[in-house]
Amino acid sequence: MSRRGPGGGEVDAPEPAEVGWGSAPAPIQDPAPVSAQDPAPMVMQDRALVPVVGAAPGSPRAAAGPGSPAGAAEGPEGSGRPAQVHASQRDEPMRLGVIDIGSNTVHLLVVDAHRGGQPQPAASVRIPLRLVELLDGEGRLADNGERALTACIHELRTHAQNLNVVDLVAFATSAVREAPDGDDVLARVRADTGLAVTVLPGEAEARLTFLAVRRWFGWSAGRLLALDIGGGSLEIGAGMHEDPDVVASLPLGASRLTRNWLGENDPPKRSELNALRRYVRAQIAPVVGSLYHVGEPTRAVATSKTFRSLARIAGAAPYGRGTYVRRSLRRADLAEVAARVCRMSASERAALPGVSASRAGQLVAGAVVASEALDLLNLDEVEICPWALREGVILRRLDQLTSGLDGPRALPPVGGV
Repeated sequence: MSRRGPGGGEVDAPEPAEVGWGSAPAPIQDPAPVSAQDPAPMVMQDRALVPVVGAAPGSPRAAAGPGSPAGAAEGPEGSGRPAQVHASQRDEPMRLGVIDIGSNTVHLLVVDAHRGGQPQPAASVRIPLRLVELLDGEGRLADNGERALTACIHELRTHAQNLNVVDLVAFATSAVREAPDGDDVLARVRADTGLAVTVLPGEAEARLTFLAVRRWFGWSAGRLLALDIGGGSLEIGAGMHEDPDVVASLPLGASRLTRNWLGENDPPKRSELNALRRYVRAQIAPVVGSLYHVGEPTRAVATSKTFRSLARIAGAAPYGRGTYVRRSLRRADLAEVAARVCRMSASERAALPGVSASRAGQLVAGAVVASEALDLLNLDEVEICPWALREGVILRRLDQLTSGLDGPRALPPVGGV
């Protein structure tokens, strides 16, 4: 189910729980506003999100939303350190939020989580910003991109506040990461919205996505290989542990390749597709050798909207049937699907099961990347994982909160207020 947000975002209710796997999350009630508190900026350190400095001394305490640990919002007065979660509070449920600024969509994910439990989805808000299409000829966000991003952050911050989120983090991926003016834009966005945005390096994307996949499938999955096709990049991770032994982030995102390689032809010309395939294979080939050193994967996994759509076209179960239904994509089926979508126009692709109108234009490029990746990596089948980068960030943040490394932060003040 979905409804329209105030600024055009789509607010999704969580998927219904699978029969036999427990009850669905409790419905969201109309919450009271959350008081403001200055956030600690987040940086990548030792392959994990780590807070730099905590709430400013004298910041107001967080209002107690659903599951909010009492008295955990503020550290010792004048310390400048983030508040700690008391040992007795670490198993209390908390409502956490993460804003993912991707190349296509800006997405707020809200979950209820506690130590030792599976994070339960509470709400999801998506705004199809298409930031990658707002870049100028030099790849800069410039005025149009900055205004759109600032308005989007304001809207999602309001959603988070209305949902009683007690801890909110935000991150950006390849579109902002590669923009020459990205850092300057994000500094102004923070001044305007009060929210600091972390720019994730490509390797961090791959590691956090792999963490989500590992937590979903567990240790019984053995040696994992995880693939994720985003709007700007393809992430690959492989290994036995929660931190992968091999990671790669390649410039093979579906939106990027559509813009740079497929021109205005709909459907694309055969010559365009052949050139794209050669480029994709040249990018992936060097990674294949490094994967041999970690051994053949016990289980190969794919995540992201692109893979989910391709699996749905190939006959995987609709997502309305629940999260726990096994979904997979065989290489032979993928080859047929890729050949089929490459012959279709965008409007025809939008009529396929599991394909939205907003994603139909870039499905061809995504299908090419997926099919070439499975071919080069010699994978007969990949299993579709419902968790990806956003869940990885949530899980890492939950680890911090419940280990006492940091305390939950209320929503930040707007414009320094």
